[in-house]
Amino acid sequence: MVERNPIRLAWTRISEIGMRASNQDAVGEAQHGDISCFIIADGAGGHEGGEVAAKIVVESMLEKFASVPAFGAHALLSYTAHAIASVAKNKQIHAENHDMSATVAALLVDQANAHALWAHLGDTRIYLFRDTKLVSATRDHSLTQQLIDAGYARADQLRIHPQRNILFAAVGAEGETPVALGDGPVQLLDGDALLVCSDGLWEWVHEDEMERTLAEAGNSEQWLTAMCALAEAALEGSDRVRDNFSAYAIRVEREVV
Repeated sequence: MVERNPIRLAWTRISEIGMRASNQDAVGEAQHGDISCFIIADGAGGHEGGEVAAKIVVESMLEKFASVPAFGAHALLSYTAHAIASVAKNKQIHAENHDMSATVAALLVDQANAHALWAHLGDTRIYLFRDTKLVSATRDHSLTQQLIDAGYARADQLRIHPQRNILFAAVGAEGETPVALGDGPVQLLDGDALLVCSDGLWEWVHEDEMERTLAEAGNSEQWLTAMCALAEAALEGSDRVRDNFSAYAIRVEREVV
């Protein structure tokens, strides 16, 4: 008999305009049985194209999840493939959207078996924390990350490099870069935390600050509020423009059975 280790998720979310004229981030979540799905997309391209692309990505993935709810790499990649096809179809129909694209970060959690699996394209990130310490983070599909990997830039330049916003992969601009699937499924433990967020949050909050606020927070809402406060404080005195920012802050709790 297979032993099950059910968990429950306590989570909160935010999606704000930042200092932009419109919010080109989109967020969405759904649950079917014991499987939860969380998605964030960050759009780009044209006056309204980014907003359209992000919305299509989230809605199409949730649509596919609703029609074929499952946990696993094949299912998750099928959801992202549906989003890629949906964005491409919209471009064919609406010529004004030909430049639109969107990053995506998608998280699946099997609460019955305490497993998580994620995928991403672009620089919207997924972090996993254990015992309030960072143990895993997605790697951006960005020019700056490539420069760091090649030794042409320092790791501490990731958030301030002048080319930090140049991406080489996104939904609608995939090129030869496939959707990155995280190592997994990952076994989740009581007390683990997950953060899914667009660059409008992580650019302003460093990983050590994520850890500290997580250790001090009593719940997911307090954690996200504290990170947002740090981002606002970092913005003061800066001449940089803050992008839209969206996030899911998720705490894992053992289900009593």
